[in-house]
Amino acid sequence: MSRPVATELPRRSETTPSEPRRAAAVAWSGSLRRQLARAPVRLAILLLLVLEVVPLVWLLISSFKQESEFSGSPRGCTGRTTSRRGPPATWGRNSVVATFPSIVLIILLSVSAGFGLEILRWRGRNAVLLLFLAGIMVPLQMVLLPLFTMYFKAHLIDNLLSLIITYTVFGLPLSIFLMAGFYKSVPREIIEAAAIDGASIYRTFWQITLPMVRNAILTIALIQFFFIWNDLLLSLTFISNDNLRTVQTGLLNFVGQYGQRLWGPTFASICMAVFPTLLIYLLLNQHVKGLTSGSLKG
Repeated sequence: MSRPVATELPRRSETTPSEPRRAAAVAWSGSLRRQLARAPVRLAILLLLVLEVVPLVWLLISSFKQESEFSGSPRGCTGRTTSRRGPPATWGRNSVVATFPSIVLIILLSVSAGFGLEILRWRGRNAVLLLFLAGIMVPLQMVLLPLFTMYFKAHLIDNLLSLIITYTVFGLPLSIFLMAGFYKSVPREIIEAAAIDGASIYRTFWQITLPMVRNAILTIALIQFFFIWNDLLLSLTFISNDNLRTVQTGLLNFVGQYGQRLWGPTFASICMAVFPTLLIYLLLNQHVKGLTSGSLKG
């Protein structure tokens, strides 16, 4: 009788229990090395965050303290009550009145001028652009005396209209230069397609190119807000009435008058000068996106 042939069963893969632990240890050590490599960067960011945020928090908290907490005097006054009753509220209102109309005028004029200089084709547009560019190089201090003389004869001294006019005129050269650069980045194919479809110049401006330069408008608004809100030289030159002072000039005189004994109101006034610029930057920075992303297909 023939013996039955023995069939060999397939062997299972021989794995030891130590291999999964070894793989986990290797993965953990790699993750640890990556974390250690990133630690200096994270520490530097944390240090910068502390250096930037802690003074602002301290300033805000100090503006609500009683005056007795600074000097030990039983007679106290908080920054909150003083800012509601006293001059700081007037200074903030004057700064708003001088700042936002100027920004609106700068944006309207610079957007229109940038469109006319880069999108439209006409003789002499490069010379006009260079003329606006030359306005950036005019020192502000050089024209203060002529401007003061003109405003004095026009009875615009101690008038916020003088600030609005000056802010608008000095903000236009840089704004037009930036707008021209942004309009240059707009694809010409979109303008040509709009012209082929029968769109007029005004429709091309309002419905096609204006939404595409939204980043430029936000950038200009941010830059001009920083310049106008923090201006000291122009408001100090053209405004001498205490009821018409802006935040910066009012704060200068306020510290000189009360800085040694009313620290709470002083810190509250400084908050009015610092925090609006910070809030405007945080709000506008969230809306900045790609200039022409998705505008062309294929």
